[in-house]
Amino acid sequence: MASKGILKNTQPSRMPSMSNQGGGKQSTVPPPPPTVVFGRRTDSGRFISYSRDDLDSEISSVDFQDYHVHIPMTPDNQPMDEPLDSSSITAKVEEHYVSNSLFTGGFNAVTRAHLMDKVLDPGPGHVQMSNSGSNAITCAVHGCDNKVPRNSRGIDIVPCDCDLKVCVECFLDAVKSGGGLCPGCKEPYKMTEWDEVVANSNNEAARALSLPPPPSSGPGKMERRLSLVKQSTMSRSETGDFDHNRWLFETKGTYGYGNAIWPDGINGDDDDGSGGGGHGQPKELMNKPWRPLTRKLKIPAAVISPYRLLVLVRMVALGLFLTWRIKHKNEDAVWLWGMSIVCEIWFAFSWLLDQLPKLCPVNRATDLSVLKEKFETPRPNNPTGKSDLPGVDVFVSTADPEKEPVLVTANTILSILAADYPVEKLACYVSDDGGALLTFEAMAEAASFANLWIPFCRKHDIEPRNPDSYFSLKRDPYKNKVKADFVKDRRRVKREFDEFKVRINSLPDSIRRRSDAYHAREEIQAMNKQREKSGDEPLEPVKIPKATWMADGTHWPGTWLQPSPDHARGDHAGIIQVMLKPPSDMPMYGNGSEKSPIDFKDVDVRLPMLVYMSREKRPGYDHNKKAGAMNALVRASAIMSNGPFMLNLDCDHYIYNSQALREGMCFMMDRGGDRLCYVQFPQRFEGIDPSDRYANHNTVFFDVNMRALDGLMGPVYVGTGCLFRRVALYGFDPPRAKDHSPGCCSCCLPRRRKKSSAAAAADSEETRALRMGDFDEDDMNLATFPKKFGNSSFLIDSIPVAEFQGRPLADHPSVKNGRPPGALTIPREILDASIVAEAISVISCWYEEKTEWGQRVGWIYGSVTEDVVTGYRMHNRGWKSVYCVTQRDAFRGTAPINLTDRLHQVLRWATGSVEIFFSRNNALLASSKMKILQRIAYLNVGIYPFTSIFLIVYCFLPALSLFSGQFIVQTLNVTFLTYLLLITVTLMLLAVLEIKWSGIELEEWWRNEQFWLIGGTSAHLAAVVQGLLKVIAGIEISFTLTSKSLGDDVDDEFAELYVVKWTSLMIPPLTIIMINLIAIAVGFSRTIYSTIPQWSKLLGGVFFSFWVLAHLYPFAKGLMGRRGRTPTIVYVWSGLVAITISLLWVAIKPPSENAASQIGGSFTFP
Repeated sequence: MASKGILKNTQPSRMPSMSNQGGGKQSTVPPPPPTVVFGRRTDSGRFISYSRDDLDSEISSVDFQDYHVHIPMTPDNQPMDEPLDSSSITAKVEEHYVSNSLFTGGFNAVTRAHLMDKVLDPGPGHVQMSNSGSNAITCAVHGCDNKVPRNSRGIDIVPCDCDLKVCVECFLDAVKSGGGLCPGCKEPYKMTEWDEVVANSNNEAARALSLPPPPSSGPGKMERRLSLVKQSTMSRSETGDFDHNRWLFETKGTYGYGNAIWPDGINGDDDDGSGGGGHGQPKELMNKPWRPLTRKLKIPAAVISPYRLLVLVRMVALGLFLTWRIKHKNEDAVWLWGMSIVCEIWFAFSWLLDQLPKLCPVNRATDLSVLKEKFETPRPNNPTGKSDLPGVDVFVSTADPEKEPVLVTANTILSILAADYPVEKLACYVSDDGGALLTFEAMAEAASFANLWIPFCRKHDIEPRNPDSYFSLKRDPYKNKVKADFVKDRRRVKREFDEFKVRINSLPDSIRRRSDAYHAREEIQAMNKQREKSGDEPLEPVKIPKATWMADGTHWPGTWLQPSPDHARGDHAGIIQVMLKPPSDMPMYGNGSEKSPIDFKDVDVRLPMLVYMSREKRPGYDHNKKAGAMNALVRASAIMSNGPFMLNLDCDHYIYNSQALREGMCFMMDRGGDRLCYVQFPQRFEGIDPSDRYANHNTVFFDVNMRALDGLMGPVYVGTGCLFRRVALYGFDPPRAKDHSPGCCSCCLPRRRKKSSAAAAADSEETRALRMGDFDEDDMNLATFPKKFGNSSFLIDSIPVAEFQGRPLADHPSVKNGRPPGALTIPREILDASIVAEAISVISCWYEEKTEWGQRVGWIYGSVTEDVVTGYRMHNRGWKSVYCVTQRDAFRGTAPINLTDRLHQVLRWATGSVEIFFSRNNALLASSKMKILQRIAYLNVGIYPFTSIFLIVYCFLPALSLFSGQFIVQTLNVTFLTYLLLITVTLMLLAVLEIKWSGIELEEWWRNEQFWLIGGTSAHLAAVVQGLLKVIAGIEISFTLTSKSLGDDVDDEFAELYVVKWTSLMIPPLTIIMINLIAIAVGFSRTIYSTIPQWSKLLGGVFFSFWVLAHLYPFAKGLMGRRGRTPTIVYVWSGLVAITISLLWVAIKPPSENAASQIGGSFTFP
């Protein structure tokens, strides 16, 4: 009965009402629970209270069969805590059960939690890592293997409030020889006798089962979902802080999702109209000094002004040149003139699309000291200085352990876990789209090694925090290290890391041997059973599917080494394993005992949460490749940790700068940061050859184009190294979006009417923040969410929480849509089995059916380059993005240095661009919220592959000119040479100025130009063909993963550079090289032996031929291999193509009978 429902309390309605609040004698009896008032709402809207007797007398009435508890939500009267039978002790037990269980489930399958006896083969464990599946918990003191005793109700006895579980012997040792201090929190024990501890534990368990719990120090689940912060009841004179409780009840203030809205006229601000959104502000915020977290560094006018002027000059020169070319036709070779004119017009158009978005480049800088001061410094509302930063969920995706080595992925995971960010606010999710046991056990090994590696990084400020990269550094590792034990610690960690690599590399053989042994045992057991049943009858061979076995002797629920039904790469159940459970809310320091390999006495040894996930896959479902895996990660993380921000990384991209997350958070938490959908970091690569033969660093794109886009609406999303705002990925519009701004067609199309200001002011804070452009303001409500996000109530409930927690800090009147300081200092809720079971359901193969996942919500489907489309959709809704270039590289990864792998990578990107051009994501169809220059940039993303058609024709024109003895112009007159010189000089000057304001080098610019022509004549042309086949014929495109494994030659770091792998993509550029070389020889011979040599036409053709060959030089060098060992297939194809084109030319234009009388007609081979 919705009309009768008030607010459903979390307590069961059958609990009796205890209204006795009189002050009696103090005794050991627990304090009475809060008063519960039963009531109903009348038709007029008033609340009528009932006593328990009145309620019992009328309970038979229909009007009272469904009643709810009414408790007004104010800062003093918070929603009540968890159900009565839950306590902190049982919650810890539940969390331990979750961290030791492997959860599986999916379509038409029951969600199961398999209690793991062991994740790995026997080895060292960690207090946060699952280490045993037995009933008794091992003592948490390092080196002690005793079991933790339990009370009469089977609950672990915990002698300290920090919930450190120790055995009796360790407790007595701490009392006698340790000064009575708890080994975990270093606080004195309240009870020093074990009998007292046991008695107190029994009393607490009995009280938890019979009475409601007293008000706990931490908020409950409902309180965390609403993000309400319990304010202090002290007055201003006692704390010096603003008294929210007193203000709420003595004024006309209101509370939204934890955010106070100060009405006009409060605190003497009646005459000040500077309040954001029409609301006044308290004096505490008005007088408080405010410092920005980021700064925009504009390009100096001495550089950017000439740059813009040169762009204008070159535009004019191109216009005049094309006009002159059209008017002056080459009558002797109209076909040659016509082809050149069409190509040059397209090149000018393509250059404009690429150049116009570069007119407003910017640089940005962050201030990490201000971030620490605002969010991690003790304040009146945060006296302990606990971090108030929002949570971050880091996603790592992998699909094939053979092409993406698990050692590389493990190093990436370790760099994430060691990031310099609050441990309790960080969570790492690994998506294994292949469902391989090898990846699962490698992640478990990484979680075990993290016990040593992460505290070591924190103790000595290690950079980078990828162990493989750190121990491979060429510089002095002892530089700037001041601690005396660094040498000893580093030597020990290096030895442990070498052993860790040996274990990782031996996992494939270990899994295979283990599976073979278990399979042989199964076969023997099956044969014995068959003999018992058949007796003396002849036996048939026993056929048992060869399963892949885990270390605890059970079947792996994912993909088996020998695929079988329900255990193949595209047919397996969903899997979730919490490798490292959520850390405690307070720091946990090492014990510094002699048994520990390294002294971590003053080092926080907590580890962030680590979750392994493999989404369910079944035949007949489109799993949408990487985009589908990322959406599954978004849903699972929303239920398990719900960080308002998400960082996605490829498995080979690790955190090179441990403070990269803080750098990105400076933009999100700054003024106006709530309108940022993502912060894109540049991609930096390792293992590239010194000459960067194939432009793998791609510095022109990352340091020129992306900086330029940052001056518009922001850079495009490039697939990795991107910090997302969760609600932006959910498809919502940005706050304060101008939904009714006039567009380019507003004069022709009617505009929607705006709501009145009174109706807009009546919208709740969270509704205004969570809005989609497809709906009118009065239609947007939470009831429509299941149709968009699916039927998971956990997921839907997490959306407003993530939106609130992602707001900037409301520490200044100019900060709009902010949250109060201290709102995120509360601990996260306990991870129980029901939460993980819900996460299993949202990663099932059927969950996205009849929802908007992949259409409007999350990563967008339908393109090979799902990253660009996803970023485009957010920009199209009015969001902005930011480009964060840190002084120390934020992330580093690997790139293919082999020519064939590089061409296939470019082919995949270009094919995605063609798909974008022929889809609804074409920038020509963008909304009016996107700026015109940003629209041009996205239009260029979809159009640039088509340049390959004109580029290939233009590369053949010099050869055709030399073969025919003609040129693209009638004569090389002064006008043509002047235009050509002006266009070339302006291009060079623009390159110099781009190098000046972007910081790249001239060699990098030239390498980019070279590979532009190599890719344009090979991969881009194939992409256009494949894209057209998909659009016209519906032929799907399949790509293989880019291999991230190293070469076989361990002595040569760049051995892959010299490996020649033949591919059909090499045919067009190879043909261009051969034809131009032959044409140059023919042109020189014809000119030398002609009666009247035409040197001007020869020089024109030879100049352009050399221009083509200079750009293709890296390609030709790549075909030569290490020492000129060119494959025979290259010569065969070159000869066949050259002969074919020569025969075609003779057939098209055979020699005439009067050739001897024409210019060059007397040419004969010497």
